[in-house]
Amino acid sequence: MISILYEDQDIIVVQKPPGVESQSARGFAPDMVSEIRRHLHNPQDIHKLTTANSGSQPPYVGVIHRLDKPVGGIMVYAKNQKSAASLSAALQDKKVEKSYMAVVCGKLVDKQGAYVDYLRQDKKNNTSSIVDKSVKDSRKAVLNYREMEVIHNPGDGEKFLSLIDIELLTGRHHQIRVQFAGHGTPLYGDGRYGIHISTKVDIKEKPSGRISGQSPALALCAYRLAFPHPAAGERMCFEIKPSGGAFDLFSSLK
Repeated sequence: MISILYEDQDIIVVQKPPGVESQSARGFAPDMVSEIRRHLHNPQDIHKLTTANSGSQPPYVGVIHRLDKPVGGIMVYAKNQKSAASLSAALQDKKVEKSYMAVVCGKLVDKQGAYVDYLRQDKKNNTSSIVDKSVKDSRKAVLNYREMEVIHNPGDGEKFLSLIDIELLTGRHHQIRVQFAGHGTPLYGDGRYGIHISTKVDIKEKPSGRISGQSPALALCAYRLAFPHPAAGERMCFEIKPSGGAFDLFSSLK
């Protein structure tokens, strides 16, 4: 069962849970495209009764942008090709605003600012790294950040966890994770880019208030998405409050 934030005849806006692929997954693993198609097969909603999906063909689901598998948050999908083309053009023209919230290990040098780096993707190992701009295939990566709150790390009282609001201005592979790790404050729970200094205690509150020890989840959420409607042209904005895992420790999210 998917969490739907908005739906009409052109688009569907959903909240992707962590651990689910944004697009079609291999094998029997769950993915958002399959879940949305399953939802659109339900004939009770008038928006789903279109000629395009009334036959044997599966309903059209256009993937406009992606979130890494361990990342949860807001996504928009197109329900027809015309809407997909319009949303893709808006993304290219930088008319789509994407904001994230993350928990990082440590304190930022500056409470507010921007990271401008050049990233190079290693497709063989599915990783990216910060490189010099002269390196072949490097791509500029830009984001704005703002510190929201800083607390002591329950796993190590001498260290800190910081809640960060991030405006993503470019959409590079693993961009947020790579840039924050490269600047010395990796995302909490990021075993790929920050395992050398990440904490080993998962932030999960039990009824008793104690913290359970499990492998920590990646503390990154796409909490805000704004874009022009592909048909009406009006500005649409959706926002959720990050919760679960390390996010639950911060009073500003309660």
